[in-house]
Amino acid sequence: MKTRAAILWKPHTDWSVEDIELDPPKKGEILVKLAASGLCHSDEHMVTGDMVLDPELAEMFGLRQFPVIGGHEGAGVVQEIGPDTVGFEVGDHVVFSFIPSCGKCPSCSTGKTHLCDLGAFLLSGMQLSDFSYRHHAENGTDLGIMVGLGTFSPYTVVSVDSAVKIEKHIPLEKAALVGCGVTTGWGSATYAADVRSGETVAVVGLGGIGMSAVQGAAMAGARFVMAIDPVEWKREKALTLGATHTAASMEEAQPLLSEITYGAMADKAILALGLAEGAHIAPLMSLIKKAGRAVVTSVSNMMADDVKLNLFDMSMQRKELVGCIFGNANPRYDIPRLLALYMDGKLKLDEMVTKEYTLDEINQGYQDMRDGKTIRGVIRYE
Repeated sequence: MKTRAAILWKPHTDWSVEDIELDPPKKGEILVKLAASGLCHSDEHMVTGDMVLDPELAEMFGLRQFPVIGGHEGAGVVQEIGPDTVGFEVGDHVVFSFIPSCGKCPSCSTGKTHLCDLGAFLLSGMQLSDFSYRHHAENGTDLGIMVGLGTFSPYTVVSVDSAVKIEKHIPLEKAALVGCGVTTGWGSATYAADVRSGETVAVVGLGGIGMSAVQGAAMAGARFVMAIDPVEWKREKALTLGATHTAASMEEAQPLLSEITYGAMADKAILALGLAEGAHIAPLMSLIKKAGRAVVTSVSNMMADDVKLNLFDMSMQRKELVGCIFGNANPRYDIPRLLALYMDGKLKLDEMVTKEYTLDEINQGYQDMRDGKTIRGVIRYE
């Protein structure tokens, strides 16, 4: 079938919205008509080159990362089922999880589906079911799809391992957000940081992930939630989503945290900046107390390996620095659970969407994100 998609032909260029040819689904795959796609920062990392594989490494494993159809936050309705594919029917409503879950690998079988072995192939652009392509440019070039999804298109073919069935009364345009940003941020607080009732939490960076971390910390019962971001209107917005205090920088937050905790500092701190750098780690660790925990959720450049960290302070005060992917959540359990919280009015998703765009406006949407004008932009399809 013919459809349209936003293609990134190479890093440091704009998204190109073009007509494409989409093959029908094969075994273990479904064709989905999307209602919406979030404009997540991870796709921006493809543009900037921060999430681009080393050419020698890519060649070693026979991977071709570009051209690629972007997008990985999406929700829609199943239109067609591949042959001998079970678990889904035409008309099912689904949310895509950027982390697939095969249910069979060691990580999945021990309840850590956010570490599914299929994650090793997410930047290959190929179908996770058989490592081939369903999306093709008009000139016949095979097109990769971002983390096996490619939601910057009103139609896409994905592996059933990346799709989570949801109830049909849930608004799809809001459900799309839990495929990445909301679950990642919320889980950063509730799972990775393990926020407990009465604790003090600092969240650094107030994009879609950071705002969701603020909500997660508040829902977990934190007494104080310090929301940190240089953009004033985002700090004000955070106060409506569960934050109790705000600061423009980590340096500005230090004396405020000391004051409200009588010198103890935060129990937990979450780094949710658009791009993490090694220089951010030392000030992040300075926000937490003895035996406190700092969580790095932000994506960094794939080649970055220089971190500033006071090892004496880390060991003598028994501080913890931990990593986090998808909020350490489990897609098939947590996506429906978060949507249930939204339908109950406990999780705020409507308030997370700053502006909606058409597919043709995708480059404007990302420029708005760079300019600090949005928490989460969303592409709405007809």
